[in-house]
Amino acid sequence: MRHISRWDLDKTYLRTEFDTVRDLVRTALERADEKRTNPGAATLLREMRRSGVVVHILSGSPEQMRRRLEDKLRLDGIAWDAFTLKPNLQNMLRLRFRALRDQLGYKLPALLDARTNMTGDDTATARETLFGDDAEADAFVYSLYGDIMAGRVGEEELRAIAEKGRVYEDVVEGMVRAVRRIEPHDVVERILIHLEGQTPPGDFQIYGPRVVPFYNYLQAAFVVHEDGRLPARSVLRVATELVTQHRFDGDALARSYKDLAKRCHLRGEKVLEIGQALSDWESEGGVLAGAELRAMVERLPAYAEIAKTRYAERPATEDHLPDYLALVQRHNPRHKRKRR
Repeated sequence: MRHISRWDLDKTYLRTEFDTVRDLVRTALERADEKRTNPGAATLLREMRRSGVVVHILSGSPEQMRRRLEDKLRLDGIAWDAFTLKPNLQNMLRLRFRALRDQLGYKLPALLDARTNMTGDDTATARETLFGDDAEADAFVYSLYGDIMAGRVGEEELRAIAEKGRVYEDVVEGMVRAVRRIEPHDVVERILIHLEGQTPPGDFQIYGPRVVPFYNYLQAAFVVHEDGRLPARSVLRVATELVTQHRFDGDALARSYKDLAKRCHLRGEKVLEIGQALSDWESEGGVLAGAELRAMVERLPAYAEIAKTRYAERPATEDHLPDYLALVQRHNPRHKRKRR
């Protein structure tokens, strides 16, 4: 069965600054080779694609940046199946100035449209892993999307949330039509939120355990591997990039796992697979950062025991449903900072 990954770009995949007008202008003028990728992100995305995962790029960057963004991804060796950008010029021509910064009225319809336009025998049940960041509304929108897809948020509640979020009426009607076409299934497997803005991870507990805030892409790789969406050697390749290009040592790599374990985001499974994958790789010769990788895998079993204990002790949250109506007006941290 297909597995789908949907990736934001700015502050998730790319190291982008857009908090000031000067930042926006500089970002718009950057050449593809000047854009910086967050450490480990390109390796993880390449490895997921290599593993057969469908890749959908869903970014709030304007459509006018498509060529440069596509060139950047090609430079990074990234292939994709779909690429959606925000129609900001169209919004400006229609005098829809709220839409220029709104994410709820852009990303949620885009996610619903992407899902309802899928074809294939597994259209209703293919599961998804969503990647975003803490600078915009990703945790809110992705969680709401997941609960709509699962049938936990219906048409009436969606209308109320969208109205309170000041989504344009015709956009709301389009979302409602999409919801009516959906056969409910719990398809959103995992929501991974890059803590680019260093938001406290505890701030995301309101969305339940499906949302995993992470500091580096090795942490994301650990989660996706345990979910069965990434081979063990791919985790090692992400770790290798962090060692060779970003000065991580074996202890820092292992502590990335320990942090997730203490926050109850790992079950403590599959660490032996990572160790075996390293042994197999070493037997083939030529392992970069081999000493640091070996130091990491030697520490992982002890940290996996922490993960098992903490996961077993965590409160039952299977029926958790965020109060989206209460959250909608503060779902965008960047706007919230601006109002202070």
